[in-house]
Amino acid sequence: MSCAHLSSFKTNHGIDSYIRLHRALITPLSALGRSQSALMRQCTKCSERMKQSVLHIHNLSVELTCGQVFCHVCGDYVYDEELEALNDHRFNQYHVSLGLGVKFQPWKASQQEISLLKKHKKRKVLSSSPTVGLRGLVNLGNTCFMSVIVQSLIHTPLLRDYFLSDRHICSQEDNKEQCIVCEISRLFQEFYSGAKSPLVPHVLLHMTWTHAHHLAGYEQQDAHEFFIATLDLLHRHLIRRTDVNPSNCDCIVDTIFTGKLQSDVVCQACRNVSTTIDPFWDISLDLPTVLPQNQVGPVSLHHCLERFTKPEHLGSTAKIKCSICKSYQESTKQLTMKKLPIVASFHLKRFEHSSRLHKKITTRVAFPEHLDMSPFVSHMRNSKSETGGSSSSSSTSSNDALTDSPIRNNRYTLFAVINHIGTIEAGHYMSYIRQHRDKWYLCNDHQIVPASIHDVLDSEGYLLFYHKQRLEYS
Repeated sequence: MSCAHLSSFKTNHGIDSYIRLHRALITPLSALGRSQSALMRQCTKCSERMKQSVLHIHNLSVELTCGQVFCHVCGDYVYDEELEALNDHRFNQYHVSLGLGVKFQPWKASQQEISLLKKHKKRKVLSSSPTVGLRGLVNLGNTCFMSVIVQSLIHTPLLRDYFLSDRHICSQEDNKEQCIVCEISRLFQEFYSGAKSPLVPHVLLHMTWTHAHHLAGYEQQDAHEFFIATLDLLHRHLIRRTDVNPSNCDCIVDTIFTGKLQSDVVCQACRNVSTTIDPFWDISLDLPTVLPQNQVGPVSLHHCLERFTKPEHLGSTAKIKCSICKSYQESTKQLTMKKLPIVASFHLKRFEHSSRLHKKITTRVAFPEHLDMSPFVSHMRNSKSETGGSSSSSSTSSNDALTDSPIRNNRYTLFAVINHIGTIEAGHYMSYIRQHRDKWYLCNDHQIVPASIHDVLDSEGYLLFYHKQRLEYS
């Protein structure tokens, strides 16, 4: 309960001093601010330097650990609804800036939400095959590349759950119109509002042009390039902190899309293995332009992954200095999956660009509805390769047991497919997305029509999105 002394102070001085105090001493969002707050103990009214853990404003003081207000006249802590809401908001931002996430809070309806609930008293009962979340996107002039990526992200299960549970707390309070995470959050709300009319994504397009200059303009762009640019923008806007470790980021983008690729280089002289591990958001797979004579049927995604993780002899023109031999030696290189992402994104490299030629590769690639990635995980793939020798890498540790998951945890299910129709000079993007209970829909800009899994698997395939069937929690 509030008291007369706090009410009088708010009437005469407002809450600006409480906000300034909170930002500077209780919840500073930068490393520099946190270091300075540890040294500063000063009264906000008389500038008297303090040693104790509270700052006093004569009748009132603020506890620096939790931000609570204490009234020295009443001899008790004082509850004020406005200050309490501000305190919770600041601590949420503070926890995010430290990479601790947002603590659970029960939902408390705002005045706007209360008025909306009063206005819409009738409850909506979803059918067994609901279409909530299905909305077309208006083509703003060669923007189909953006539409298909937005549709795929909107129907990524964990990303949907994150944004619809209102987990994003913007760190740009005074500049939210420049936060692409806020715009994606708004799009999720629009998609799942129950409305059916097509959306016009002009704000997202403008923000993309502003933050990714290479995508600006009304020319047709590459959907894969836009996908990577979007993940990068979301990632950068989510971690607006200078002390984030890029290799161990826990933002929602890295949590869902980031895997780890292991590269083993084996010296052919001494068999020493040098290992490096790099993060990835997607896997780009080369396609053969000419099928082998003994090839029966189309190339499969499994075949492409086999080629991607097959040991490659680097040859005499690409010798690497061996740390054991202390000289340049021929070697082999093999890529494998050290850590699988929750969403595995595969890019079939259908566009070939060279100084002489620009062409589209139309090789048929068969991809499954369900995919087992176990054969391509590092410890399983390497056991089939005759690499031998000792490793000079320090990456092996007791954590390998956690990284190398059981086979059943490496299985994925297809949930989105992006196709490119036409030639490299004049083409169009369309996407298939999986909705509730394995219902598939074809998204062609503003048009959404039902499709079957056979339609999906018979399509050409450019970008393929698979979601893990079982999630691991730590």
